Amino acid sequence: MTSQAFRTLIVASAAVAALSVAACSKKTDEANTAAAEANTAAAAADSAQTAAASAANAAADASAAAGNAAASAAPAGNMTSTTTTTTTTGNAQ
Repeated sequence: MTSQAFRTLIVASAAVAALSVAACSKKTDEANTAAAEANTAAAAADSAQTAAASAANAAADASAAAGNAAASAAPAGNMTSTTTTTTTTGNAQ
């Protein structure tokens, strides 16, 4: 093999190696971008979950307050209850 052919082979190999590195580097950048977007989505989901939990707690507090208000609004006098029971007997034909 001549010196010129050997140099050409080395230059061609270096070019192929450079293209391979560039191709792999781009995929790494895309993977890093996808990972960053996934992290952003996870943070947004966590925020939504926290907001939902806060809303559920607020609803429970509102329900308790409504129950307390209803109990306070009940008449404060003598509270009695009367139950009437009716029994019917007969022959079904």
